[in-house]
Amino acid sequence: MAKYLVIVESPAKVKTIKKFLGTNYEVAASNGHVRDLPKSRLGVDVEHDYEPKYITIRGKGDILANLRKAVKKAEKIYLATDPDREGEAISWHLLKALKLEGKKVYRITFNEITKNAVKASLKNAREINMDLVDAQQARRVLDRMVGYRISPLLWAKVKRGLSAGRVQSVALRIICDREEEINAFIPEEYWTLDVLFRVAGEKKPIVAKYYGTQTKRQIIASEKKLQQIMEQLEGAEYQIAEIKRGERTKKSPLPFTTSTLQQEASKTLNFSTQKTMRLAQQLYEGVDIKDSGTVGIITYLRTDSTRISEEAEQLARQYIIENHGEAYAAQSIREKKEAQKIQDAHEAIRPTDITRTPAELKDSLSRDQFRLYQLIWKRFLASRMNPARYETANVKIDGNGHRFTVSASRIVFDGFLSVYAEDEEKEENHTLMKGLTQDTHLQLEGFDYKQHFTQPAPHYTEASLVRALEELGIGRPSTYAPTITTILARRYVVKENKNLYVTELGEIVNNIMKEAFTSIVDVNFTSNLEALLDGVEEGDVNWKTIVSNFYPDLEEAVKKAEAELEHVEIADEVSDEVCEQCGRQMVIKYGPHGRFLACPGFPDCRNTKPYYEKIGVECPECGKDIVLKKTKKGRKYYGCIDNPDCSFMVWQKPSQIKCSACGALMLEKGNKLVCTAEDCGAVMDKNESHKNEEIISANSKII
Repeated sequence: MAKYLVIVESPAKVKTIKKFLGTNYEVAASNGHVRDLPKSRLGVDVEHDYEPKYITIRGKGDILANLRKAVKKAEKIYLATDPDREGEAISWHLLKALKLEGKKVYRITFNEITKNAVKASLKNAREINMDLVDAQQARRVLDRMVGYRISPLLWAKVKRGLSAGRVQSVALRIICDREEEINAFIPEEYWTLDVLFRVAGEKKPIVAKYYGTQTKRQIIASEKKLQQIMEQLEGAEYQIAEIKRGERTKKSPLPFTTSTLQQEASKTLNFSTQKTMRLAQQLYEGVDIKDSGTVGIITYLRTDSTRISEEAEQLARQYIIENHGEAYAAQSIREKKEAQKIQDAHEAIRPTDITRTPAELKDSLSRDQFRLYQLIWKRFLASRMNPARYETANVKIDGNGHRFTVSASRIVFDGFLSVYAEDEEKEENHTLMKGLTQDTHLQLEGFDYKQHFTQPAPHYTEASLVRALEELGIGRPSTYAPTITTILARRYVVKENKNLYVTELGEIVNNIMKEAFTSIVDVNFTSNLEALLDGVEEGDVNWKTIVSNFYPDLEEAVKKAEAELEHVEIADEVSDEVCEQCGRQMVIKYGPHGRFLACPGFPDCRNTKPYYEKIGVECPECGKDIVLKKTKKGRKYYGCIDNPDCSFMVWQKPSQIKCSACGALMLEKGNKLVCTAEDCGAVMDKNESHKNEEIISANSKII
């Protein structure tokens, strides 16, 4: 009979760990959390020192009953939940739910599910770390307070089913702020000018880019300026002013953290953050490998650290020397300088065994598991290799007071790029430039010029939002994917071609949060709160102190918002559309996909049709109304009501004011109006346009 009981979180780990430990050990799973705050109420006693009121999670009764039976038979109990704050809290909840006080109970953790790691953890068994537990309790209680006090307010002021969250509301604000920045952006014109030079004996010309004058860089802001420069260059003598040859290195990448794995998987594999974490969890918990059974093939997936164990370091170095040569194995390894506390000093995400190549495991993994494992394996191997080295050449060419530059590079040692290739610079012109000297004669072959316009900051993607949250110190590795999943599920944000766009509902919720709960959605406040929570983990801050300082201000803000915030009418406005089936005036309702027209005679009349909000502007192509529309995923745009017969559409709101220079349609961009005519591009201040409108109106009254 087994003497010892090991309790893990996931049933997927049971078989693997049991195989490592043998017959003296029984392994059972808790299936995640067994206790939590109740769903029906706040669950925190604000009158008595903010004590949480935990209850057994519905459906976990049978699991706990079976665990209690196993506990009675065991001499020692090992709690082997995940090696992070949440895992520590689950172990503590198991201790309480199974009434293990007074028994021989030990906490063990392992960063990878391998035989050596699991056995080593038994030798380093310890007590539950209450600082980690309290850090998790503080997060859970703060999140509960924000969610359970603000969400009902949103239900009352907007509609049921909405939610607010300590991290999700900040994430939504970040996306909304970027959307406002994009909408307010005014493109600025600029031109690029390239010169093609022919060198005697060479088939290809050298392409040099315009830099400016010989003393400073100059931007070509208009076609007129371009023509002036080209006139000055007519018949100019060109000479090479300077040639610099040298060498540069490209550093090998750091191994993956949770954040960088999510970003790279999104960029190269087109995986959502949620999908990346789900697949990584499977690779960590264990997959069936031929001749090896079930084994975890990557280390723990929730980490901020780029640190690697000494053993893994040595094995990687040995593998690189054997398979690539000693020149490729790095002597010293750089690590990221941590701006904040890393997640429990975990290792970076890496393969548990570097000799298990992706090719060997391909038949044992699903297609997506294989692609993610290959990405992790290659990144880790590359991080232990020497940098790539390039031979470079930079040339300055002068003509009639103007300067052009051309540069080229060529790989002389591929280093880490031999296993982890990235988009590399073109090696164009390099061979050509090897023979150049300052006496080389350059023959002008022609000019190549193009018009460009500056672009606004791009919309956030899941990957860039994760990077922004990490850089701002919002949330932690385990929160990124659930946060993004929540704001998508609530339809505050929609995803189109990787980009995240705010919906009308998202704008409403964000505006309410900014107006009524300034600190909750303040990036600096949330970042500082994260630092305080890390202080709880360090044992420097009492978790109830944070909660007791936070809750009174939240409660006051909620009461003020309940009294002062106006109800946001989203549904049941009467429209000017008449129901063609029964003659009633149709009303505007709000569904999962936004506004629609419905007959108020429901259920007798079930007629519905799309709702289009007229903005009082005529379509420049057919003269009919321009209306506010939405894409299938909820992103707003403006189009002709006669679509599909008329295809006119724009993303920014058209103005009722016409361009004073050419009479074309103008679009609202922040506090500016921009002409839509390509050959005009006039920009005017929106406030000035309103004054002009008032003058016109006043004059018409006089007439």
